[in-house]
Order: sequence, then C-alpha cells, then structure tokens
Amino acid sequence: MIHQKTTIHMKTMTCKQLGGACDMTFQANTFEEIAAMSKQHGTAMFEAQDEAHLKAMDDMKALMSSPESMQAWFESKRREFDALPED
Repeated sequence: MIHQKTTIHMKTMTCKQLGGACDMTFQANTFEEIAAMSKQHGTAMFEAQDEAHLKAMDDMKALMSSPESMQAWFESKRREFDALPED
C-alpha cells in the first residue's frame, strides 16, 4: 500500500495587513481563503460597530471607488501573501 503524504502550506496574515484595524491573525493555504476569513471578520466587526474597523472600512470604500485601484490593491496583497514564509 502506498501512502501519500499531504503537505499543507499555511501562511499567516493579520487584519491590519489585509486593510483592517487589528492584529487578529488568519491562517490559510491560499490568498482566497485568507481573504474570505478577513471578510468574515470584517462583517463581525461591522455588526459590532467597532470604531477602528469602521474607519478601516471607510478607507476601503474610498479605494473601491476605482476598479483599477481596488484591483491593484488586491494584487499587491496577493503578492504579499505569496511572498510570506510558510508557518
């Protein structure tokens, strides 16, 4: 019987690294997974009306007003994730 070893390559980013307001960490295998975790956290902070996160969200809204700016920001965060060492 052959056993394949599955390797999971986790990376960690903080809420602040992803445009947020705190040092909460997210661990994921892909940038898409970490972005989804950040979005879920942002939703929870919005529901809690956390002032620091609401300010960060306002900053992101300004960035989102230009599709080109948003795409450039998203790609820079993807490159940042890709360059991180594995945990």
